[in-house]
Amino acid sequence: MLSLKGINKYYNPGTVNEMCLFEDYDLEIRDGEFVSIVGSNGSGKTSLLNMICGSIPVDSGRILIDGRDVTHMPEYRRAEFIGRVYQNPALGTCPDMTILENMSLADTKGKSFDLRRGTDKRRKEHYRELLSGLGLGLENKLDIKVGSLSGGQRQAMALLMSTMTDIDFLILDEHTAALDPKTADLIMELTDRIVREKGLTALMVTHNLRYAAEYGNRLIMMHEGRDVLDLSGAEKERTGVELLLSKFNEISVECGN
Repeated sequence: MLSLKGINKYYNPGTVNEMCLFEDYDLEIRDGEFVSIVGSNGSGKTSLLNMICGSIPVDSGRILIDGRDVTHMPEYRRAEFIGRVYQNPALGTCPDMTILENMSLADTKGKSFDLRRGTDKRRKEHYRELLSGLGLGLENKLDIKVGSLSGGQRQAMALLMSTMTDIDFLILDEHTAALDPKTADLIMELTDRIVREKGLTALMVTHNLRYAAEYGNRLIMMHEGRDVLDLSGAEKERTGVELLLSKFNEISVECGN
């Protein structure tokens, strides 16, 4: 279980531009939940993910994973049990390295390094099998540099690489936003399959309300650092795009837009 307790987060503290984004914020994510997170720009969605991953610190409060306090654990340590896929496909892969080299690098996450070669050719067939599951033909291009692939192919690789080792949480930060609609649908189907097959706990920030409604078993809408909607189970299944749009419009009116 992931728990955020009494989280406070300020930006530009001590200046005229000081802003309190989170104030005594609490959140619990149960094991096996696939949570879609939506909200307007500046609502705190990406900041929430960054605090969970350790990319930015909290000013006060605690972050617990299975009862273990990770509040002050550095990002690289949390990466051992948290996989993350970013909006920009270029951030999840190394463009000047081949597919084989990228896969080998992802395969060693959390392991100690020594003086052996970076790529273990004995694992090539395993990598081919994993890539074959993407349905993109990448299993036949192991010696191709990743920088020559399309954005969709790179994002599919980034998703696969982030889940190659044993992780507890998968963090998806608008991971379809930079893709065309057809490719985005493919990546979402792949995401859903991987989360289900590996039994992962996943948090997905998205601006695509259809994806938020269709995927996952829990939906959170954020506004100004707080949850204004939190639906799961049958409530989540009954939620459609129209309800989410209605809530967005309600918030917009309250803000004077």
